[in-house]
Amino acid sequence: MVNLAAAKPPNIVFFLSDDQRADFLGCAGHPFLRTPAIDSLAAKGVRFENAFVTTSICSTSRASILTGLWERSHRYTFGVPAMRSGLAETSYPYRLRKEGYRTGFIGKYGVAFQGGRQNEMFDLYEPLNRNLFWKKQKDGSLRHLTDIVGDRAIDFVRKSKDGPFCLSVSFNAAHAEDSKRAPASDHYPWPPMENGLYEDVAVPEPAISRDFWMGTPSFFHNSMHRERYQWRDTPEKYQSYAKGYFRMITGLDRNIGRVVAELKRLGLDKNTVIIFSGDNGYYQGSRGFSGKWSHYDESLRVPLVVFDPRLPAGKRGRVIEQMALNVDIPATIMALAADGNVPDEYQGRSLLPLVSGANPKNWRKEFFAEHLFNRFDIPKWEGIRGERYVYARYFENLPDGEFLHDLKADPLQLKNLASDPGHAAVLKQMSDRCDRLRDGYGGAYSTAKWKAKPSRRPTPRGKKN
Repeated sequence: MVNLAAAKPPNIVFFLSDDQRADFLGCAGHPFLRTPAIDSLAAKGVRFENAFVTTSICSTSRASILTGLWERSHRYTFGVPAMRSGLAETSYPYRLRKEGYRTGFIGKYGVAFQGGRQNEMFDLYEPLNRNLFWKKQKDGSLRHLTDIVGDRAIDFVRKSKDGPFCLSVSFNAAHAEDSKRAPASDHYPWPPMENGLYEDVAVPEPAISRDFWMGTPSFFHNSMHRERYQWRDTPEKYQSYAKGYFRMITGLDRNIGRVVAELKRLGLDKNTVIIFSGDNGYYQGSRGFSGKWSHYDESLRVPLVVFDPRLPAGKRGRVIEQMALNVDIPATIMALAADGNVPDEYQGRSLLPLVSGANPKNWRKEFFAEHLFNRFDIPKWEGIRGERYVYARYFENLPDGEFLHDLKADPLQLKNLASDPGHAAVLKQMSDRCDRLRDGYGGAYSTAKWKAKPSRRPTPRGKKN
């Protein structure tokens, strides 16, 4: 095993995409999607084929990545107060600045700490958000946000060449442009460099039938999964939206390649570790769903690539089977920068032993997952994703909202075994285990404890509450 943590502290660049599930990469076997920059990083580094988020929504996942904590521990999602100020001081950028790193953040931030604290966390803090993706420049021209993020990242690298530095590059792509200001026909605006891409491709139908949703409990039928499915509910819309979405992924990959090329031009490529991941998965029509939010693998599983130029040739190009989580990313960054030391507060684990080629005997075989956004059309849930079984409990929608899947017999999670008498013992075991993990991370959910704002379904026109 190579001891990467004991080497000279490297520069670190962390790329994060939005709404990109694990199989939406060329190196992960996608039949036509072009991601040559990320594919190259995977070929020279390692790719985790079982990487997941602990909560599948952008704000919460990004809070977990910054703090190294599960949702129940940092207590941040949409519609709740900002995270307590002290959590900013345990974040990886705050700690890296104390270690002498120059830290930068560019792109979609999506979280909030009491008192802000960004100026204490980052030497350069440049939040860049969609709504709209096209930004007017000083000369009156329009430039796509993905390309602007690439521009700013290159500029940061040029100004940090004396190092060490840690740059977090957070793309808004490939999230839909779903604001009221955007036309419904243009939810996936791509950069001009990707014009015409995939025009000659017939995007295959999802592997899991679009009719799957009809067999799910009724609370799914009026959820945001189904509402946003209207974006792709005809063959014509499905082809158009899918191609726009894939062009956005290729656009962010192109900008990752721009940054990597600049690192090489500046002679920084030999001591810069590059991490790429996604903030949550994405259904893209699978199961008749859109969005993310729920317990199936399309929602939870994300891409994760780690490239460390110090890896020997024989350790490169590996695909790692062990489970990795979004909460492992800050632990890994800190281990790279601080002689292998991971803050005691972090609930994730450094991935460096796996990247280096070790096979830790005590590595996780399951993890606790949850979704606690208090919104009328996104059902809350908690559960366990294991190597063999998946358990999920939509605790405000019981008894219908309990799920058990056997991944060995049913890898696509098509059958719910929660009511099968033959699996009663496994159901009880997984339910009890879920309770123990939940309580360890913060206990049962209540809107009062979380100070969550109430969310109600909009009143139909012509009616009053």
